[in-house]
Amino acid sequence: MSHIFKTALLLGVLTALLILIGGAIGGQGGMLMAFFLALVMNFASYWFSDKIVLSMYRAKEVTEGEAPGLHRIVRGLTQRAQLAMPRIYLIPSEAPNAFATGRNPEHAAVAVTEGIQRVLTEEELTGVLAHELGHVKNRDILVATIAATLAGAVTYLAYMARWAAIFGGRRDDDEEGSSPLVMIAMAIVAPIAAMLVQLAVSRSREYLADETGARLTRQPEGLARALEKLHTASQAIPMDANPATVHLFIVNPLTGRAFMTLFSTHPAIEERVARLRQMRL
Repeated sequence: MSHIFKTALLLGVLTALLILIGGAIGGQGGMLMAFFLALVMNFASYWFSDKIVLSMYRAKEVTEGEAPGLHRIVRGLTQRAQLAMPRIYLIPSEAPNAFATGRNPEHAAVAVTEGIQRVLTEEELTGVLAHELGHVKNRDILVATIAATLAGAVTYLAYMARWAAIFGGRRDDDEEGSSPLVMIAMAIVAPIAAMLVQLAVSRSREYLADETGARLTRQPEGLARALEKLHTASQAIPMDANPATVHLFIVNPLTGRAFMTLFSTHPAIEERVARLRQMRL
């Protein structure tokens, strides 16, 4: 199954979950209200995503004179991918990692930590930057925002369900409505289900960015080796990362903690590396 199709399917599941729980708990009016609240909150995050996350990690924009190597690699990749040249930022951290952000390819930014340049060879760093430009090319910030909006709406409906259960469930003139027990069950299960689907979307987009980056460089081995090094280094040099931004990084900066794959924003490094090494270009 292609990762694009899988993403569409997962977003369809989130939409179906929203419609199902919305109809059962809040009716059409409640569902629309929850969706609107989630849309407003996530739209702000989407529109200002670059400024928010870059400020959070004290990232500094670097000119070509300050980072000629980074600019040379990124310029070559963007020309190959037919993308606009993104802004390039340096994060003052020894933990080796990188991420891309921005609401669209015309407003993109690529950020790398100081540590990543000390750990990777140029070929490996090129693979990492190609992966990040893959996120830009595939508009993954937009995809993540859509998933977050749908999942957020489901969560708002779950809050409504809890209050409805306290006051005896929803009652309409023509229908009996859901019982308090059903309301409570939905309030517990629905947000968990929405979160799991949202995380699955994030993992699918990581696989797609790996594939896009490898095709861009035509050297999947470089990215595979980079992922192995970054995974090992991230455990040795922990990064003080905000959990809300973990999905942006090329490798999970919180991998020093125990995470079940099902509850992770990233696929297992071993699986990502194996897929890259099996690629036929």
